[in-house]
Amino acid sequence: MSSSKLGLDPALVHRARALAARAGRPVVDLARSHTTVSVERAVLRLSGMIGADPDGIPWVNRLVDAVRADVGLGHGVALPVFHSLAQHGLDFSAADLTLLAQKAASGSVRFELPTGKAATAARRASKKMVGAGIRQIDRNRAERDRMIKRHGDPKQRPWIYLIVATGDIFEDIPQAQAAARAGADVIAVIRSTGQSLLDYVPEGATREGFAGTYATQENFRLMRAALDESSRELGRYVRLTNYASGLCMPEIATLAGLQRLDMMLNDSMYGILFRDINPIRTFVDQRFSRQVHARAGIIINTGEDNYLTTADAVEAAHTVTVSQLLNEYFAHEAGLADWQLGLGHAFEINPELPESFRLELAHALLARELFPDAPLKWMPPTKHMTGDVFRGNLLDGFFNLVGALTGQGILLVGMMTEAVVTPWLSDRDIALQNVRYVLGAAGNLHEDFVPAPDGFIQRRAHQVLDEAIGLLERITASTRSEAERSPAGASNGFMADTGLLNAIADGTFGIMKRPADRGKGLDGVARHEDGYYNPATDILETPAKHEEDQ
Repeated sequence: MSSSKLGLDPALVHRARALAARAGRPVVDLARSHTTVSVERAVLRLSGMIGADPDGIPWVNRLVDAVRADVGLGHGVALPVFHSLAQHGLDFSAADLTLLAQKAASGSVRFELPTGKAATAARRASKKMVGAGIRQIDRNRAERDRMIKRHGDPKQRPWIYLIVATGDIFEDIPQAQAAARAGADVIAVIRSTGQSLLDYVPEGATREGFAGTYATQENFRLMRAALDESSRELGRYVRLTNYASGLCMPEIATLAGLQRLDMMLNDSMYGILFRDINPIRTFVDQRFSRQVHARAGIIINTGEDNYLTTADAVEAAHTVTVSQLLNEYFAHEAGLADWQLGLGHAFEINPELPESFRLELAHALLARELFPDAPLKWMPPTKHMTGDVFRGNLLDGFFNLVGALTGQGILLVGMMTEAVVTPWLSDRDIALQNVRYVLGAAGNLHEDFVPAPDGFIQRRAHQVLDEAIGLLERITASTRSEAERSPAGASNGFMADTGLLNAIADGTFGIMKRPADRGKGLDGVARHEDGYYNPATDILETPAKHEEDQ
């Protein structure tokens, strides 16, 4: 921090991180002591289960629901499921897991908790099958490393990130390949509207979606194969992104690892604030999903940019910094390295505000300096796009310039038709021209850009950091010790009276009030009972060595 362009006090930066850790620790404790239906379904997906019943409900849902009805989720599904396989003379295979699910759905199988030698055998069998799934994730990570060595990374930073999604995966593929030829380094296939609220992951290739394409394992496979073709054609590795958020966060993270996706949207609070998903469900799910991402070598993208679409980008700037610090703490605790932290922020200040560009520079540079080793994800203007495409293209150019001046890692391409239409291919071409021109003309301008000592930009950055520390102090002041907490707030006796959960309930982030005892998915959360076993976390919490970690 001694070479800080903003003159940040290292002691204040250290204090901010320490406060974020103190605010986040009780939430991690809560996540470590609970499970969810999606976490348990992810365990079965790692065991190789695929497919759905005639109504389109995945067999993993049917099997978890049956276990839950018979013995609850407090011990996990691994022991009762693998014990049942042995009891019924079935093989420890993905095919027989599906057969067991079919029997359970018809009511011909009941589940029980094994004890003694039977429990030991079930534990051993489940860990072997889940381990095979995790070894596939390890192989995919190694394959990504080989492809990057063979084809190379993009020559410039930030990487150019473009959204593609027609609703039809077979239409998405040629559009994604065309975008890569036009200069996109990262292709994000945005999900169909509302998928985050589905408590199951659809199966198969899909051709109908609403303002997006469903996230499915087969869609992931098809797009990854197409972008591998583009990587060979273009001589640079083209990355693929999707969305691990919503009620199926752990499962989608698992499918991403199994199909070698490279980035995933994975914010600690987005689903709580903007999809009204229960906070406890979200924090339990996000910890498991981030453990999978860590193992898979996936870069996560967080969602702080969304706060500024509902709150004022100047008045609420410090809440973005607080969320970034919390996301960093939660990510590190789950095993993610700094190079995997695509922490989000956005160019969302009202352009009519005097000095708006200098304020944007101050906020972007503060994020860059607080997280020097993270590939920050810089998001374009949306809130103040008026439908005037000429003004919008100019505003996107200023956004691109801030990205170049402040050394951002990932730049999402802004569209001049934002708030007008879903972009046409010609709109994307013009937007990519804008990005390529600014980044090419600016070059390494961030090396030369140093704000004036004690000038406007430095003072604003210091103000935002001070306000962030003040907010973290208020959050931690209301965090009681474990001994002081009572099972208040959430139903089912969950410990919900932590400072961070209180802050979320009070509307601190994005002015959305989300109490811990409300929201979608709380009924899918269970406290660990004595003897809880999850073979996936058993493996994931044992560090694995990878080439880039050496």
